[in-house]
Amino acid sequence: MIPAASNAMIMSRRHWLALAALALTRTAFAKDVPRRALVGAIRWDAWYAPGSSVTSAVERSLSPEPYRWRRPFFSRQDETDHVHMPAISQGLMDLEIAQARYAGLDYWAFLAYPSDSTMTAPLLHYLTSTQRGDLRFCLFTELSAWGSREEPAPLLNEQLRLMSNEAYLRVEDGRPLYYLGFITEQRAKERWGGGDGLRHAIADLRVRGTASGAGNPYIVVGVLPRDDIGFAASLGADAVGAYTIADGHMTGDYKALAQIAKDGWRVLAATGLPVVPTVMAGWDRRPRVETPVPWERSQRQGAGINYFFASPQAPELAAHLREALDWQNAQPAGRRAPAVLIYAWNENDEGGWLVPTAPCDQARLEALHRLLRQGAAGDPPGCAWRE
Repeated sequence: MIPAASNAMIMSRRHWLALAALALTRTAFAKDVPRRALVGAIRWDAWYAPGSSVTSAVERSLSPEPYRWRRPFFSRQDETDHVHMPAISQGLMDLEIAQARYAGLDYWAFLAYPSDSTMTAPLLHYLTSTQRGDLRFCLFTELSAWGSREEPAPLLNEQLRLMSNEAYLRVEDGRPLYYLGFITEQRAKERWGGGDGLRHAIADLRVRGTASGAGNPYIVVGVLPRDDIGFAASLGADAVGAYTIADGHMTGDYKALAQIAKDGWRVLAATGLPVVPTVMAGWDRRPRVETPVPWERSQRQGAGINYFFASPQAPELAAHLREALDWQNAQPAGRRAPAVLIYAWNENDEGGWLVPTAPCDQARLEALHRLLRQGAAGDPPGCAWRE
C-alpha cells in the first residue's frame, strides 16, 4: 500500500505552499452536499515519477505477462514488454479529473506525504488544475507519518494549510474530512505512549485546525476489523473506517470479497461510532508477491501467491457500491457518517482500481456513472491527453 516517502525533491516547500495558496483563487465549488453519502476513492500515486525507486518498483510488478492488463492507461510497454510510466503532467491530471467526475466521484482521498516527496506531485497538479470543478480532495494519512509524541512530524503543519484550501472536502458544519489510518494499539503505544497519548494528539489537531481557520476536522480513524476495534472507539474520533477490508489468506470470487467488506462494516459499527464503509474494487496482490516491492519488507517472493480474489466485472463493482450507499442510508441518523470510500482509484498492482486500464478500458467508470450520475448525458472522457 504505502511506501516510505521518497527523498527526491520535486519542489521546494515554499513553492508547494505557494501553489496550494494559488489554488484558493481558482475554480468555484458547489456548496450543496448530495443527499446520498459523498463517494470518494483513495489515490496512491506511485505511478508518476520515472526513475524513482517507487515508480520503478510498480513498473516491475506489472511487467510480467499475467498482470500487464492491469496497467494504467497512461503507461506504455516497450519492445521487451517492460511497462513504463510517464512523469505526471498537467494534461494527464486534468484528464484523470475528468474521468473521476464522469464516474460521479465527489472526492479523491490523497495518500499524504511530505511536500518534497515524489508521491505528492499529483496533488500539486490537482491543486493547480482549472478543470477540477466540484471534484474535491481530502487527505488519508498513515499514523506513522504523524511522527511521535517526542517528535511530531512537520507534515501536520502542511496539512492544516491544505485543509484551508477552497477545494478541500467539507462535511457537516463545514468540517474538513480527514482520514488517519493504519492505527493499531501497538503502534499507538510505540509512538504515542498508548491510547491516551494518541487521543491527546488527535484533540490537539482539532484545536490547531480550529485556531488556523481550517475548522475542526471530521476525523475518521482507519483500523482493520480483525483488530481490537474497541481501541479505536477510545481515540476521540468522529467515525471509523478502513483503508482496505480483505483477507490475505483466502481465495475467492469477487462476491466473496464484497461479503468480507460488508461483514467488516458491521464489525466496525460495533465501536458505536459512525462508519465510513470501504468499497473494495478488488484485492489481488500477486504482482507484488511475484515481484516484491521494497517497502513491503516482510514479503518473500512467491509467499501467498495462491491467495487472491477475482477481479470484479464493472456491474459487480457498481452493485457493491450501491450496497454501501444503502447500508449507510439505513444507519440511524446519529450514526451515519457522511462519506463512503472506495479502495481505490489507482492501486493497480495491489488489485483495486477505477482508473482506466490500457489501452482504454473505461467500463468501471461507465458503471459508476450509471449509478451515481443517474443516467446524466455525456460520453466518457477517453484516454488521450495533452502534455
